[in-house]
Amino acid sequence: MVTDTQGYIEIIVYLTENLHLFELTTDNKQKKSSSTDTVIAIIEVELSDQIISVCSQNKNLTFNQRNEIIREVDAIAYDLEEVFSAVVNNQASTKQKEFIKEFSGLIKNLFDDVIHNT
Repeated sequence: MVTDTQGYIEIIVYLTENLHLFELTTDNKQKKSSSTDTVIAIIEVELSDQIISVCSQNKNLTFNQRNEIIREVDAIAYDLEEVFSAVVNNQASTKQKEFIKEFSGLIKNLFDDVIHNT
């Protein structure tokens, strides 16, 4: 549905351009948020929220379409877990949280676009 689109490739390129936000540097350690949420926990929450939004905004989706969306989001989450494997269990900084939220929104927009153009 979306993982085989040009839009997804562009989102992955955007991700790679921003991987520096997740490097283990002194700056990142000093700018931790007051939250104890880990990088993976934030990814899971943000992706879940966005996909719930996709499904609730598109009531005409069939059961099979919803399942396909969930399978693709699982694949995206797995990919993100692999990309961030060195830091998934670290406490997320404020900038990391902001990026993950924005990235999840882009994923939602991609699903919205594919749904509305089929």
